[in-house]
Amino acid sequence: MTEPCPPRPRFQTFDDPSHRKGAERIEALRAALRESALDGFVVPRADEHQSEYVPADAERLAWLTGFTGSAGTAVVLMESAALIVDGRYTLQAPEQVDTGVITVVPLAESTAEAWIADNLKRDQVLGYDPWLHTSDGVARLERAAVKAGGSVRPVPNLVDAVWAGRPKPPAGPVVVHPEAFAGETVAEKLTRVRDALAEGGCDALVISDPHNLAWAFNLRGSDVGHTPLALGYAILPREGRARLFLSSPKVDPALRAALAPVAEILSRADLDDGLGSFSGVRVRVDSATGAVALKEKIEAAGGTADIGKDPITGMKAVKNAAEIAGTRAAHTRDGASVARFLAWLDSAAEAGGLSEIAAVEALEDFRAAGGDLRDVSFPTISGSGPNGAIVHYRVTRASDRVVRPGELFLIDSGAQYPDGTTDITRTVAVGEPTEAMRDRFTRVLKGHIAIARAVFPKGTTGAQIDAFARAPLWQAGLDFDHGTGHGVGSFLSVHEGPQRIAKTGTVALEPGMILSNEPGYYAPGAYGIRIENLVLVEPRAIPGGERPMLGFETLTLAPYDRRLIRPDLLTPEERAWIDAYHARVRDTLAPLLDAETRGWLDQATAPLAE
Repeated sequence: MTEPCPPRPRFQTFDDPSHRKGAERIEALRAALRESALDGFVVPRADEHQSEYVPADAERLAWLTGFTGSAGTAVVLMESAALIVDGRYTLQAPEQVDTGVITVVPLAESTAEAWIADNLKRDQVLGYDPWLHTSDGVARLERAAVKAGGSVRPVPNLVDAVWAGRPKPPAGPVVVHPEAFAGETVAEKLTRVRDALAEGGCDALVISDPHNLAWAFNLRGSDVGHTPLALGYAILPREGRARLFLSSPKVDPALRAALAPVAEILSRADLDDGLGSFSGVRVRVDSATGAVALKEKIEAAGGTADIGKDPITGMKAVKNAAEIAGTRAAHTRDGASVARFLAWLDSAAEAGGLSEIAAVEALEDFRAAGGDLRDVSFPTISGSGPNGAIVHYRVTRASDRVVRPGELFLIDSGAQYPDGTTDITRTVAVGEPTEAMRDRFTRVLKGHIAIARAVFPKGTTGAQIDAFARAPLWQAGLDFDHGTGHGVGSFLSVHEGPQRIAKTGTVALEPGMILSNEPGYYAPGAYGIRIENLVLVEPRAIPGGERPMLGFETLTLAPYDRRLIRPDLLTPEERAWIDAYHARVRDTLAPLLDAETRGWLDQATAPLAE
C-alpha cells in the first residue's frame, strides 16, 4: 500500500497548550482589578476582529484559564469566576481548567450575560476591552450589569497587563491572490460594494473582518493559523480611493503596486486618524466583527456609526465561476489524497499500533504529496474510540491513543489550496463493528443523504432543512448537539458565514454558496460518528414545477465505509444514491491513483449488497 511521503515540517503540532495555572493567573487578574477599581472583567475568546482563529498574542482566554477551544467567555469577579462554553466543549473544558477556581457553565444552562446578572452585585463595576466586543455585545453586558444593579466600564485589557511574555503581534507578508482564482478584479468588487453602500444610505464602510478584507482586495496573508488572513482594516468611501491599514512589516512594494490604482496602504497605527476624519459622515460598521471601539471613535469625530451588516459578507459567500471551478479542482486533488490515506489507514489499522497522531501526520503528508497544499484548514480531529465522541477533540501527545480492534475511528480534516478550501469527515470501522455502531452510522448516513438529495424553493434557509439530517436519528430517540452544516470560503475560512444549515441558520441559501453536510452521533465514553461532505448550492430544474428550486452538488470525493452501512435500513433511493456517488468517486479519482490504491478504491466503492 502507498506510504505517505517522508517527514516534513508540519502545519499542526500536538503539544498541549492548556495548563493548570488558573488559580495564580486569576489571582493576578484580580490584583489588576483592585488597582483599576473594578469588581470584574470579561475575557472573551476573541481578537479585535472577532476571528475564529486568533494570533498567539490574542489567546487571552487560553492563557488565563487553560481552555483552548475556539469559542468561550470567562467572567472573573473578585469572589467567583465562570467559563461559559457551548455544546462542543462541555467535555473538553472541565478537563483543561482548574474547576476549583473556575466554574464551567454550559451555554445551554446559562449565557455569559445571564451569569453576570446572577453573580454581579449591586454597585459593582464590570470591566471590558472595547476592542474585543461588538456594539451589540456591549449592550448585552450593560443590560446584564444593570439587572444586577451594577454597571460596565471600558478599560485597556487587564489580561495584557498581567500576561508576562505575551507574544508579539504577527507580521507575516501580505500577498496578492491571483485573479485567475479570485475570478473578479478588485475594482469590480469595490464597485459592487459601493453600490450596496449607496443603497443603504451610507457614505463609507469600515471593513473590520479580515476575511472581507482579503476578498475585497484580492489579498491573502499568514497572520493566523490555517486561514490565509492578513489582520487589518480598510476604509472604503463611496467616492475616492480606499485606505488599507496594515502593519508595516507585512507590506512590500509588490503589494503596494498591485493595489495602487484602487487603494492607499497605511500603517495600522494610522487607523485612529482615519476614523477621526468622519465628521458629518454616515459610516457602516459591521455588527458581527466591528469592535465597539470603532463606533466610539467615529462618533467622537462627529460621524454617525451605522451598525449593520457588512455587504461584503454576503457577496463573498456566493462563489463566482472561477471560484467554483477552483473548488472542484481542489476537491478532486484532495479526494485523491484522502483515498490514498484511507487505503493506507485500512492496512495500518489492521497491522496494529496505529496512533491518532500517526494518522494525522500521514494524512497531512498524503495531501502534501498531492500538490499545492498551503496549510490544513483547521487542526485535524483524529479520534479513536471514546475520543471520537468529543466533537472538537484535538489530539495531543498526552491524549494520543492507539486505534484498537472493535473501535470506530473518526477523522475530520481539511486543506487549504490556492484554488479552494476542503473539509471532510469519515468514520471508519477498525475490526468488526457492533450492530449498534452500524445502526447509528446508517442513521447518520441517511440524514447526510437527505441533505445531499434535498430540493427546496429559492428563499429557503438552512434552519428549514436542518431537520432533514436529524429525522432518521429522531426516529430512534437520538440527536446531535451541533449544526448540520457551516459555510466554507474559497482559499479562506473553512467556517464562513452567513450561510449555515442549523437551527440558527436564518440566511436564505443562494446558488454559489458552499456549505458542509455533516450530521453525527456521539456515544460519550465509547465512540463518535460523523459523515461530512461539502456541497454547492445550485439551481435545480423540476419538470412541471411552478417555483424556482435549488439543490446541492456534492463536491467532496471519498468513499463511505461500507462495513458500517446496514443496507436494510436504507430505502431503494438511498442505496441508489450511495452507489451513484461511489461510482462518481471511483471514476473521478481512479486515474489519479496508483494501481494498488485503485484496487482498494474498487472494493471501497463497490455497489451495496441488497
